[in-house]
Amino acid sequence: MMSSNSNQQAGMRGGPGTVAAQNAESLDAGLRQHMLGIYNYMLGGLALSGAVAWTLTTTGAGALFFSGPGQFTPLGWVAVFAPLGLMLLASFNAARLSTVTTQMLYWSIAGLQGVSLALIFQSFTGQSIAQVFFVTAAAFGALSLWGYTTKKSLSGWGSFLIMGLVGVIIASIVNLFLQSSMLHFVVASIGVLVFAGLTAYDTQRLKGDYVSGVIGEAPAKAQVWGALSLYLNFVNLFQLLLSLFGQRQGQ
Repeated sequence: MMSSNSNQQAGMRGGPGTVAAQNAESLDAGLRQHMLGIYNYMLGGLALSGAVAWTLTTTGAGALFFSGPGQFTPLGWVAVFAPLGLMLLASFNAARLSTVTTQMLYWSIAGLQGVSLALIFQSFTGQSIAQVFFVTAAAFGALSLWGYTTKKSLSGWGSFLIMGLVGVIIASIVNLFLQSSMLHFVVASIGVLVFAGLTAYDTQRLKGDYVSGVIGEAPAKAQVWGALSLYLNFVNLFQLLLSLFGQRQGQ
């Protein structure tokens, strides 16, 4: 009896600490599962985009979207701008969208993004595409890991990164008309820094949202939104690095 009472008293004395440790362990396990779901969605989206790009590049289906090297058909232009329209639609209706609808929007965006990637596949050599892809994957992985593990708060980066992103978009649109190689180099270089920063920032933000319970009762839906953020960071980082360091066909 004394032994039993001693054990009970010890359990009571260690109760709060034990419960806290169990809660922390449960939180860590849930967080790992949540982030794994995000990365799985992201990798699935990249695989879908790559498959669409490869199909359009190697089969006659590309004629629906491309009238020549570097040239889109009207349907091609629709496919290029459709992801932006879908993202705007989704962002304005995020709270009302079901998990299934959110997943459908994500896969649609990833599939349509493959049309833009197909144009890149036509413009650059396969070797340079593969090399830049692996460099992008390594850089993305390192940045995302740092964003996940660092104790430093990156919340202060948000406003600067958004301003940088807006600047890159505006300058890119302007350069569609100017066709300046110097402006392209400057914009692409700044864009690489912006999306590198966003990769670390978004990873920490997604981790923080889970820990603080912001995702509420829709973890599956939150995983899709998180995957979309990281997917866009990866794709844009890849495209910018390829435009800077890729070898074009015929060079």
